[in-house]
Amino acid sequence: MKPMKISEAVVRRLPVYLQVLNDLNMRDVQTVSSQDLGNKLDLNPAQIRKDLAYFGDFGRKGIGYDVTYLIEKIRQILKLDQPLNVGLVGAGNLGRALCNYNTYLKDNMKITAVFDVHPSMVGASINGLTVLPMDKLKETVAACNIRIGIITVPAIEAQNVADKFVEAGVDGILNFAPTILRVQEHVRIHYANFTTELLSLAYYLDEEGVDENETVVD
Repeated sequence: MKPMKISEAVVRRLPVYLQVLNDLNMRDVQTVSSQDLGNKLDLNPAQIRKDLAYFGDFGRKGIGYDVTYLIEKIRQILKLDQPLNVGLVGAGNLGRALCNYNTYLKDNMKITAVFDVHPSMVGASINGLTVLPMDKLKETVAACNIRIGIITVPAIEAQNVADKFVEAGVDGILNFAPTILRVQEHVRIHYANFTTELLSLAYYLDEEGVDENETVVD
C-alpha cells in the first residue's frame, strides 16, 4: 500500500502549531481544544483537526489535546526528536544573525558549521563557530552528518553553493538568495526571499479590504 502523501500546506502548519503549543506549555496549560488553537491562529478548528488526523488520533472528544503529548508527537513528525545538523554558507550579516539565533533554539536542529568563500571571513568566530573555507564543506558535511544547508550568499553565487551542498550529500536546502536554484530531484529546496515578501506586502498597503461582491483570483 502506497504511503499517504501529505500536502506541503499541512507540513508548513505543523511548526506553527508547535510554536503555540510550546507557549501554552510554558504557561502550564495542560490541555487545549482545536477551537482554542483555531482562535489563537485564526484558523478553522476543523482544519487543525484534519491536519493532525493525518498523523494519528491525538485528541480526546470533549477534552481536546494533551499539550505535552501533542508537542512530543509533532516534534517526532518534524524529526525534531533527533539531532539535525545544519550547515550555512555565507558569513555576512544575515548569516551571522542566523548563527547567533542558534542560542535561542530549544530543538535539536542546530547550525553546526558555517562556511565562506572570502578569505577575510575565514577563521572568524560567530557564536562559537569558526568560519571555514569552502574547500572544507564536503568533508565537514560528512563528518558532522549535516543534512540541511542554508544559503545566505548573493544571488550570483547561490547556484554554485547549492551544487556544492548537493555534491556533499545534504538532503535539503533553505535558500535566502533571491534566485531560483536547480538541483537534483531528491534534494528538497525551500525559499526565504525577503524581497518577494516585502514587494507582495506593499501591494496591500492602504487597501480597505476586498468588497464582498468583488471576484478574488486565487
